[in-house]
Amino acid sequence: MTHAYDVSHFFAGLMLVASFALLYQDRLFSVLNIFAAQAILLAIAVGWEAYTQQRPHLFITAALALGLKGIIIPVALHRMIVKLGVHRDIDQVVGVGKTLLIGLALTSLSLLLVLKITTAAESFTREGLALALAIILLGFLMMITRQNAITQIVGFMSLENGLILAATGARGMPLVVEISVAFSVLIALFVFAVFVFRIRERFDSVDIEALDNARGDQS
Repeated sequence: MTHAYDVSHFFAGLMLVASFALLYQDRLFSVLNIFAAQAILLAIAVGWEAYTQQRPHLFITAALALGLKGIIIPVALHRMIVKLGVHRDIDQVVGVGKTLLIGLALTSLSLLLVLKITTAAESFTREGLALALAIILLGFLMMITRQNAITQIVGFMSLENGLILAATGARGMPLVVEISVAFSVLIALFVFAVFVFRIRERFDSVDIEALDNARGDQS
């Protein structure tokens, strides 16, 4: 059982590393590739949980994560970038170095908070939740520090990866919730796609700073 916990923590740790890699990258296609890798790691982690804890319904969660986030969504966003012909370098509100330092601080905060307030829980649950919370916070950080709308979509999806990891690592989710989450992700993707196309059509850019400039001109 200890070996199973170690493997689970290993996959969660790799997902956290992928979150830091997302913050580091400054090219859209590289961001999409790393996000796809993070989604594949999530699918493997959830599948491992299903196998070791004998919860076969989690295999459906793993399949949804692999199919939707590991393949369909990255391919859709890749085609969106090509179709829009957007600038593929990413502008950041905060420099890469400062962003990574903030990310390290958020990770440390996650570990300190979760390990402190869950002292009565099992060690595996505590450590898994701490890593999942760090991934969630890094997803928030990516959405805050990136001006490109597509990278904000990726940040949102990465945040949701952390939520799924936390849910499956604790006690898992009912099947109906897993399917609802999958459809919610698809709906969110469609909404974001329409949002991005409208920005591109109106401002000839997918930089959300254009929205702020337009709002300032109107005022």
